[in-house]
Amino acid sequence: MKKRLIIFLIGIFSSATMFAQQTIVKGSVSESITLEPIPDVTVTIEGTVIETQTNASGEFEFSEELPLGEQIIRISKPGYVFKRYPIVINEGETVNITDMTLEIDSVESNLFTINLTDDELNTDTSGLDNISGLLQSSQDVFQRTAAFEWSSSFFRVRGLDSENGSVLINGIEMNKLFDGRPQWSDWGGLNDVLRNQELTSGLQPSNYNFGGVLGTTNMNVRASQYREGGRVTYSTSNRSYTNRIMASYSSGLSKNGWAYTFMAGRRWGKEGYQDATLYDANSFFASVEKKINDKHSLNFTGMYTPNRRGKSSPNTQEVYDLKDIRYNEYWGWLDGEKKNSRIKEVEEPIFMLNHYWDISDKTRLNTNVGYQFGKIGNSRLDFAGGANPSPAYYQNLPSYFLADDDGPDYEGAYLAEQEFINDGQIDWERILDANLTNNTAGLPGAYVLYEDRTDDTQLTFNSILNTEINENILLNAAFTYKDFKSENFGNIIDLLGSTGYLNVDNFDGFQFDARNPNRIVGEGDKFRYNYEIDASVISGYAQAQFKYSKVDFYASASITSTTYQRNGLWEHSAFENSYGKGEKLSFTGVGAKGGLTYKITGKHLIDINGGYLTKAPTLRNSYSNVRENNDVVSNITEEKIASVDVSYIYRSPIVKAKLTGYYTKIQDANEIAFYFADGLANINIENGNESVSINQTTAFVQEVLQGVDKRHIGAELGLEAQVTPTIKLKGVASVGQYTYDNNPNLYLTSSLFGRTDTYTANMKNYKVSGGPQQAYSVGFEYRDPDYWWFGATVNYLSNTYVDISPLTRTENFYLDRDGLPINDYDEGIAQELLKQEEFDDYFTVNLIGGKSWKIGEYYIGLFASINNLLDEVYKTGGFEQGRNANYRELLADNQNPKRVFGPKYWYGRGATYFVNLNFRF
Repeated sequence: MKKRLIIFLIGIFSSATMFAQQTIVKGSVSESITLEPIPDVTVTIEGTVIETQTNASGEFEFSEELPLGEQIIRISKPGYVFKRYPIVINEGETVNITDMTLEIDSVESNLFTINLTDDELNTDTSGLDNISGLLQSSQDVFQRTAAFEWSSSFFRVRGLDSENGSVLINGIEMNKLFDGRPQWSDWGGLNDVLRNQELTSGLQPSNYNFGGVLGTTNMNVRASQYREGGRVTYSTSNRSYTNRIMASYSSGLSKNGWAYTFMAGRRWGKEGYQDATLYDANSFFASVEKKINDKHSLNFTGMYTPNRRGKSSPNTQEVYDLKDIRYNEYWGWLDGEKKNSRIKEVEEPIFMLNHYWDISDKTRLNTNVGYQFGKIGNSRLDFAGGANPSPAYYQNLPSYFLADDDGPDYEGAYLAEQEFINDGQIDWERILDANLTNNTAGLPGAYVLYEDRTDDTQLTFNSILNTEINENILLNAAFTYKDFKSENFGNIIDLLGSTGYLNVDNFDGFQFDARNPNRIVGEGDKFRYNYEIDASVISGYAQAQFKYSKVDFYASASITSTTYQRNGLWEHSAFENSYGKGEKLSFTGVGAKGGLTYKITGKHLIDINGGYLTKAPTLRNSYSNVRENNDVVSNITEEKIASVDVSYIYRSPIVKAKLTGYYTKIQDANEIAFYFADGLANINIENGNESVSINQTTAFVQEVLQGVDKRHIGAELGLEAQVTPTIKLKGVASVGQYTYDNNPNLYLTSSLFGRTDTYTANMKNYKVSGGPQQAYSVGFEYRDPDYWWFGATVNYLSNTYVDISPLTRTENFYLDRDGLPINDYDEGIAQELLKQEEFDDYFTVNLIGGKSWKIGEYYIGLFASINNLLDEVYKTGGFEQGRNANYRELLADNQNPKRVFGPKYWYGRGATYFVNLNFRF
């Protein structure tokens, strides 16, 4: 009897001991306002395959083998905004989280509905470049504000453009080799299927690639990851398009292992906020996945988003004063319709095949093949036999007549003013008449409409490995290969009534295609230039992430080999090296970064990241005049970037705050510009080993700025507080200073004189242009228990600067034609002339709101927003014209009653609206 009692007691003790040593994570999830329990919430421990769902009481529990240390619990359910909660799991202990809440997503992230990814297709110029698309998935209040409150001001996070961040779809990088930036419109309008995104900001580690100093966004379009159901959406706006309709459906993963998602959409409008900015875009998407077994799955994805967009012009202040900020010089009336001469057309389908292999519970291998092809075209008018057709051409404006050498011509200025105010658009009828007249005389056309055309094909292969060594160590590695070919040429779109057009440079008489001189070209023929670019990229990276109770840290390294080669298909008569293959360029990029997060307590954290990387210059900045010859930028080398940031993070159930200080140094960058210059000094050109002077004071030039250094320093603050169950407050600030940090080299090239000597451009401490360098936002959001919500923000933006002309900061500015200093040069006046313009500060007020209804198993959502409620007029960017290249020219222009060649500006939109209605089933 005693034996049995002892055995029984030992058994009870052992069971109790085992139970006591068991590690458990449990908790509950409720609705944030009503506090009602939410069933069927998916609860995941990030970085693992551990997943469960809440029961009818909103409760869940994990009792399997759990990773120890600091972890992230992710809770999500369709129709709600997902959340991430940090926890610490210690062996043998129970973690009980009973205060987790989810908020009804009244519009299911309808901030996607109108942002840069399909609002701004015109990213040809750096003044319009922005990284909002990189930030749309983030739940960080600072990044959300930067993306959706400040993007209309072309704000750049940390003053950097989008080439410094990586955009991936299913692990395949989508940044273009031409300029390093994502081509947003390649997936424009696919909002409903691009919601599943993973974002890392700054130098923080990504599970997919090494990334840039602005981080990595991976859009997961794997079919099995979409919830079952469909959505139909209609939207209307006065921003870029007038109407949008989208429809999507996902099957979910079936019992036999199949899943699919399809989507189609259309966006259209005769014009957006600016005059004659037509919008015509369609979007198609398909993703099909087959789960072969528990370890292997194949997914095929295809997307095709052809789009056409009418461009709008930057203008001088004189033009805006005569018209208004909606004015666009690129269009005119033809047959009762507005016809825009500058159309950007993008048609680049993307196909990818992805293989997912769960080698074990802790190791996964993702192998991807992507293929993209298609065309990008940017149309414009050429006028070999006629006057400049631009209605805003300087000789058509009042300032030209007021600046007459013989004194102001007030009558001419008045007539020009009235003509511009009353019309001021392209005269298409006059263009057609000029071509018909030339036909009668047996001459080639005076005008033609052509496009700068790029036909790219790119094959990408990569393989991404993620393995969990133990509960503390995660390893990531990837290998990528890209093969790229680009065909570039001018393409005749419309002869505009003529019988043919002469393929000769009308300005200086050079043959564009010297092996076929004086060729008459027709519609569909190549024109002006014709060349190919071949490129390849091989890269690899490895990364280790370590997670412990008090500190997390990581280290990452990468290496990239990049090659470029130009192949000229035409011989330009001004350049001996225009035809055939040029020098093969090779670059080796390396990267190293690391960081740590120190957890002072569960609420207070310190995060530090630092990195150094070198990368190949983009194709755009590798050739001085890529359309006409094989010349490579002198002393070209890899661009270097060093960056560090330090953050203090505070998080509690009520308040979340993050304060970050950062420093980024960019070295050895190249910048190339094209413009017509007046006032060139006595130019010295290279002729063998000698320098020869020529008397050439005006020319169309390529300006090569080489070895540019920039410094970006600043601080960011994001703060949000859930002050009541229904009211949330937020405050965000960005204070930066972005400056040139050296005096780079500058030289000019031209078909008239070849290459100049190298000058020094005195640019140090000038501000880098590109949106406001300081931005502030305060706002609130109210969410009612009846599932309607409303929010408002007030934004203050300042320290926006014009883009300076580097040539005027060289010795060319003060030298006369004889190579000696200008005899009436005044240093004080020169300093005032070269002072960088700073734009006025401004406020904007934005409103946003929505309401949702649940009818049985269906949802209806209504969303509306008003941007710039008070119709504030403000400049978002601009650039100095390079035409006045020396002191005398610039001084005379500034002394005129109105500047003839003043800076050209972009203005922000006035008050705009967006309304979205969706039905989910």
